[in-house]
Amino acid sequence: MNADELKAQVARAALAHVPEGAVIGVGTGSTVNHFIDALATVAGRIAGAVSSSEASSERLRRHGITVFETTAVERLPVYVDGADEIDARGYMIKGGGAALTREKIVADLADRFVCIADHSKLVDVLGRYPLPVEVIAMAAPQVARRFAEQGGTATLRRNGEGLPLLTDNGHPILDVRGLVIADPPRLEEEINQWPGVVTCGIFARHKASLCLLGTPEGVRTLTF
Repeated sequence: MNADELKAQVARAALAHVPEGAVIGVGTGSTVNHFIDALATVAGRIAGAVSSSEASSERLRRHGITVFETTAVERLPVYVDGADEIDARGYMIKGGGAALTREKIVADLADRFVCIADHSKLVDVLGRYPLPVEVIAMAAPQVARRFAEQGGTATLRRNGEGLPLLTDNGHPILDVRGLVIADPPRLEEEINQWPGVVTCGIFARHKASLCLLGTPEGVRTLTF
């Protein structure tokens, strides 16, 4: 199977972790798009969803699934989202789709985080994928210098027109290359304390509860 077929496979498998009658959390990205399409086939089973991006909200609505604001719910039984990288402890790098802050907000509401990904996303040590960091614009150069002190190279993410790409929150993103993230909880906590950082794409405090990993042999379940 190709990568897209592997994503569709784990997206369908995630339906088994969707409680009937619940409002669930839904993430962002190409794998999640497959999950939203699969969710539409059982839309009558759920009360609706809270989404981490405008793009996912629009896709959910097109399928007739009610989208709730985060302010309308106190808890979610489950949050389903992808990852750019995940290690054997359930720690992840996320934010390739520029929704990392909203993803963390929705993940914080959830009792369980179900990660859906293809097998290429499983790594021994996080950091091969550039670490996204959402920042306040005026702090971007200062934050980039801090990463340089740690051996990382931070560059401003740009859109197709060469302009700084802005998140749904209106902030730019730095992509940091050259990091070896052996201790994700420590580095996440440190980066999030730097002035001007909205949040970083290390998901250690909000790590996966389980991961449905798409492989050519079928869906592999990792529990953390």
